[in-house]
Order: sequence, then C-alpha cells, then structure tokens
Amino acid sequence: MVLGIIGILLSLAILITLAYRGVPVLIAAPAASLIALIFSGAPLLPAYTEIFMPAMANFVGSLFPVFLTGAIFGMLMTVTGYAKSIATSVTSLIGGRAAIAATVITSALMTYGGISLFVVAFVMYPLARELFRVADIPRRLIPATIALGIFTFTMTALPGTPQVQNIIPGQFFGTGSFAGALIGILGSLIILGFGMFWLEFRRRQLLRKGEHFSSRENDGEDANSAGMSNGSENSLPEPRNRFIPFLPLLTVFAVNFLCTLYIFPALDWSYLAEDKYGGVTLSSRAALWAVLVGITTAILVILVLNARHVQVLLKALGEGAKNSMFPVFSTASEVGYGAVVASVAAFALVRDSVFNMGANALITSVVTVSITAGLTGSSSGGMTIALNALGEQLRDMAAADGISMEAMHRLTAMAAGGLDTLPHSGAVVTLLIVCGLTHRQSYKDVAMITIVGPLLAVGLLVGAVSAGIL
Repeated sequence: MVLGIIGILLSLAILITLAYRGVPVLIAAPAASLIALIFSGAPLLPAYTEIFMPAMANFVGSLFPVFLTGAIFGMLMTVTGYAKSIATSVTSLIGGRAAIAATVITSALMTYGGISLFVVAFVMYPLARELFRVADIPRRLIPATIALGIFTFTMTALPGTPQVQNIIPGQFFGTGSFAGALIGILGSLIILGFGMFWLEFRRRQLLRKGEHFSSRENDGEDANSAGMSNGSENSLPEPRNRFIPFLPLLTVFAVNFLCTLYIFPALDWSYLAEDKYGGVTLSSRAALWAVLVGITTAILVILVLNARHVQVLLKALGEGAKNSMFPVFSTASEVGYGAVVASVAAFALVRDSVFNMGANALITSVVTVSITAGLTGSSSGGMTIALNALGEQLRDMAAADGISMEAMHRLTAMAAGGLDTLPHSGAVVTLLIVCGLTHRQSYKDVAMITIVGPLLAVGLLVGAVSAGIL
C-alpha cells in the first residue's frame, strides 16, 4: 500500500514536470498513469484500454459539444470584429488610464458571454498590451489582470456562467447553472475585490521601484512572435454600431436563463425514461442543454448579422471546430489519468481518509475537488475526477447533513477554480506564452489572483453556509 501511494505521488510529480516543460498532456497523462500502475502492481494494458480510455471517452462524449460551440462562438466573435469592438467600447467608457479595470471587465464580459477562456486570452492580450503601454503599467501584470477576468469569478462563481466548470456539478447534484445564486454573487465580489486590490497594490509597488511598461524585467516575445494566432488576420472591420457586438453575449445569457428557469421546466420530458436515452433525467442535463442552446442561438445571431460575409464565416466555423479539439482532448486525458489513479488500491486509502476526517459534505466536496484540481492542473478535469469517484456519496452526505444541492454546486465549482492554476496548469502556461512572459516574471501575481483570492472566497463562504448564515 505504501508503494502504491509513492507511485501516485511520483506520477503526479512526473505529470507536473512534463506539463511544466511543455510536453502535451495527451502524452504526459498516459505516461504519468503508467508510473502509478507500475508501483501499484496493476496490469498495464488492461488499465489503459479499459480504464484510461473509457474515462477519457466519457468526458469527451459528455462535454465535447460545449467545447465545440464555445470555440466556434469565440472564433466568430473574433473574425467579425465583435470582440475587439467590445473591448474598445469598454475602454472608451472606463477610460484608457483605468487599464487594469478595463482589461478585467472586458475579459469578464467575454467569458461570461460564453467565449472560450483560451480564445479570450488571445483576444485580450493585444488590447491589454496597448492599454498598459499608454498607462505605463509594468507588462508583467498583464497575465494576472487577464486571469482575473477569465480564470476566476466568471468561470466558476457567477450564477449562469456558460463555462464548462459551471456545468459539471449539475450532472452530479441535479442542479442548474444558476444554482446558489447568492453564494455565487458574494463569492464573485470577494474574488473581484481582492484581485483588484492586489493588482493596484502591485502596480504602485512596482512603479515605486522604478519599473515601467518597457522595463527590462518585462522583456519577452509577444504572442505573434511565439507563433500564436487567433485568426485576427482574417477579421472583418469593427462594426460601426457599438451595441451590435454585445447582442451575441446577451443572447447566451438570456437563452440560458430562460431555458433553465422557464422553458425546460414547462416541457414534457417523460420520454427520457425510455431505454434509448439511458435513463437520464432533466435535472442531470438541464445545465448542459441550456448552455448549448444559448451558445448555438448566439452563433446563429452572428451568422445572420454577417450573412453577406459568408466565406469569412465558413472559414471561421472550420477554424473554431479545429480549435476545440486540443482543449477537450487535453482535459479528457487528465480525466483518464485521474480514473487510473482512482482505480489503484492506494487511492481507496486516500479517499477513505478524506471521508473519515469528520467534516460535513460541503467541506468534504470542497477539499476533494481542490486537491484533484491541483493534482491535474485543471479545474474541469479535477472536478470531473473527484465527482466521478465520490459524487454519489457526497450527494447522500449532503442530504443527511441538510446541505442544499445548490450550495454544493456553487462551492464545489468555485473550489475547482483555486489550486487548478498551480505552475503546471496548462491554462497558466498558455496564458504566459500568449503574453510572452515567464513564470519568473508573472506567476507570483497570477497565483495571488487565481489561487489566493478564490480560496479566500471559498473558505469564507463554506464557513458561512456551514454556520447557517447563508
């Protein structure tokens, strides 16, 4: 058993090291799984074909539509000039000197509007770079500023967010994407407030030290020189009407909201009991379906508004579809790694230790999801692994403890968005590459924004819920 635990820890160390050195997760995850299996004495080939691959395939089968539509939507928002127009509108409203606030708000609007996190990073960097240059803010703060808008409250806390991190808990707790609205809003305010405080504190600190936008400490190659592209070279001119670009974002929210609270509950879903639908229930799929309908409707809105540019739109559809492949399969590969680790005997000891620590269901869920998200460097992957292994038990515990499933949904999702951004996180590595900066230059601030802030919010809110305050 001791050897098995050593194998799990060693496999994690290898996964982190390989990911940190830029090895694709599609390769790193199976390699790390191999180490865990060898130390546990489990058969290698059956574990790969009967455990790793089915877990990977189940994740893709369940959530690929979200990745696909999100990537297409993001590409269409980019090539139509809508994303840049939104950024320009927000900047003109807030003022160029408020570069940090303008970057955070614009990033948050795009993320909450349904655009893929990675797409938002590509879209926002050129704008943020120009804003920071004009305001003479050190470049090293750009990754943390963008991260506050896309990797924190709009990803997990704000009720109704169409990001996959807000969909996964609903499949286990039978809740919708607007679950735990008050908790989510309070958490968003805490995370946003802490993040803005930290960024402003660091801006003043660095300026006092004599560091400026063009200082040597900020030198690095930008996204273009690093070989990155978001398709902006094929973009249409920005629309003259500044309201039009916001329509797709508003569409995602409105359709998601209406489907979740009004349309779906009013329909007859009795046919789901038929064998060919696998016995699924509306409660386990409502969040996923509502987001899919919302994003798809928004895509149709963009296509109709830009019908005269059919060639550009068709190319963007193809590019968006291709862009969805790497993120979904990378995350699914991490889920496969987690399934392999969960299958070895040593994992049962770790699992039982978590459940025997005497905490209530909410604390158990938050701790478990935080740990697995940190292990895999992925919020969605870590949450899927934890809930696949323990979701049914957590649901039973919550019912016994009198904790609402809505609170379980919201705080479990928020917990996934904490330790997921440790240095080996693929999202962090990608963001730094896009910004042309290194971990040494910018990770300290990214960690404060994406780890300390969310963990602080989760800790306070878990305490409030457990004490009966919320």
